[in-house]
Amino acid sequence: MSELLETLMIVSFGISWPVSIVKSLKSRTAKGKSPVFMGFVLFGYACGIAAKLLSQNVTYVLVFYVINFVTVSADLGLYFRNRNLDAKAAETAD
Repeated sequence: MSELLETLMIVSFGISWPVSIVKSLKSRTAKGKSPVFMGFVLFGYACGIAAKLLSQNVTYVLVFYVINFVTVSADLGLYFRNRNLDAKAAETAD
Protein backbone atom coordinates (compact mmCIF):
# COMPACT_ATOMS: atom_id res chain seq x y z
CA MET A 1 0.00 0.00 0.00
CA SER A 2 2.84 2.45 0.77
CA GLU A 3 4.30 1.94 -2.73
CA LEU A 4 0.93 2.73 -4.28
CA LEU A 5 0.63 5.94 -2.25
CA GLU A 6 4.19 6.92 -3.12
CA THR A 7 3.43 6.29 -6.79
CA LEU A 8 0.29 8.42 -6.60
CA MET A 9 2.29 11.24 -5.00
CA ILE A 10 4.97 11.12 -7.70
CA VAL A 11 2.44 10.85 -10.52
CA SER A 12 0.50 13.80 -9.07
CA PHE A 13 3.65 15.92 -9.01
CA GLY A 14 4.68 14.63 -12.42
CA ILE A 15 1.48 15.62 -14.20
CA SER A 16 2.43 19.29 -14.12
CA TRP A 17 5.77 18.90 -15.91
CA PRO A 18 4.52 17.88 -19.37
CA VAL A 19 2.06 20.79 -19.16
CA SER A 20 4.93 23.11 -18.28
CA ILE A 21 7.01 21.77 -21.19
CA VAL A 22 4.19 22.43 -23.67
CA LYS A 23 3.84 25.96 -22.27
CA SER A 24 7.60 26.53 -22.62
CA LEU A 25 7.56 25.30 -26.21
CA LYS A 26 4.57 27.46 -27.19
CA SER A 27 5.51 30.64 -25.34
CA ARG A 28 9.18 30.66 -26.42
CA THR A 29 10.02 32.80 -23.37
CA ALA A 30 11.70 32.15 -20.04
CA LYS A 31 9.57 34.72 -18.27
CA GLY A 32 7.81 33.27 -15.25
CA LYS A 33 10.18 30.30 -14.96
CA SER A 34 12.62 29.70 -12.12
CA PRO A 35 15.72 27.64 -12.85
CA VAL A 36 16.50 27.58 -9.11
CA PHE A 37 13.11 26.02 -8.37
CA MET A 38 13.58 23.43 -11.12
CA GLY A 39 17.07 22.72 -9.76
CA PHE A 40 15.67 21.99 -6.32
CA VAL A 41 13.01 19.74 -7.82
CA LEU A 42 15.70 17.85 -9.76
CA PHE A 43 17.73 17.51 -6.57
CA GLY A 44 14.69 16.09 -4.79
CA TYR A 45 14.05 13.53 -7.52
CA ALA A 46 17.75 12.61 -7.57
CA CYS A 47 17.60 12.04 -3.81
CA GLY A 48 14.50 9.86 -4.24
CA ILE A 49 16.26 7.81 -6.93
CA ALA A 50 19.37 7.47 -4.78
CA ALA A 51 17.29 6.45 -1.76
CA LYS A 52 15.61 3.68 -3.76
CA LEU A 53 18.93 2.41 -5.08
CA LEU A 54 20.81 2.62 -1.78
CA SER A 55 18.06 0.91 0.19
CA GLN A 56 17.92 -1.80 -2.47
CA ASN A 57 14.18 -1.20 -2.53
CA VAL A 58 13.98 -0.90 -6.31
CA THR A 59 10.36 -1.20 -7.36
CA TYR A 60 8.20 0.12 -10.19
CA VAL A 61 8.04 3.44 -8.30
CA LEU A 62 11.62 4.15 -9.41
CA VAL A 63 10.36 4.44 -13.00
CA PHE A 64 8.17 7.39 -12.03
CA TYR A 65 11.07 9.13 -10.26
CA VAL A 66 13.15 8.74 -13.43
CA ILE A 67 10.34 9.95 -15.72
CA ASN A 68 9.83 13.03 -13.55
CA PHE A 69 13.57 13.70 -13.43
CA VAL A 70 13.76 13.55 -17.24
CA THR A 71 10.74 15.81 -17.77
CA VAL A 72 12.00 18.43 -15.31
CA SER A 73 15.41 18.28 -17.02
CA ALA A 74 13.72 18.87 -20.37
CA ASP A 75 11.83 21.85 -18.97
CA LEU A 76 15.06 23.24 -17.52
CA GLY A 77 16.72 22.84 -20.92
CA LEU A 78 13.82 24.74 -22.50
CA TYR A 79 14.28 27.49 -19.93
CA PHE A 80 17.85 28.07 -21.16
CA ARG A 81 16.75 27.91 -24.81
CA ASN A 82 13.98 30.39 -24.13
CA ARG A 83 16.30 32.66 -22.16
CA ASN A 84 18.52 32.85 -25.24
CA LEU A 85 15.48 33.60 -27.40
CA ASP A 86 14.50 36.37 -24.97
CA ALA A 87 18.00 37.87 -25.20
CA LYS A 88 17.93 37.78 -29.01
CA ALA A 89 14.49 39.40 -29.05
CA ALA A 90 15.75 42.13 -26.71
CA GLU A 91 18.73 42.80 -29.00
CA THR A 92 16.53 43.20 -32.06
CA ALA A 93 14.12 45.44 -30.14
CA ASP A 94 16.91 47.90 -29.31
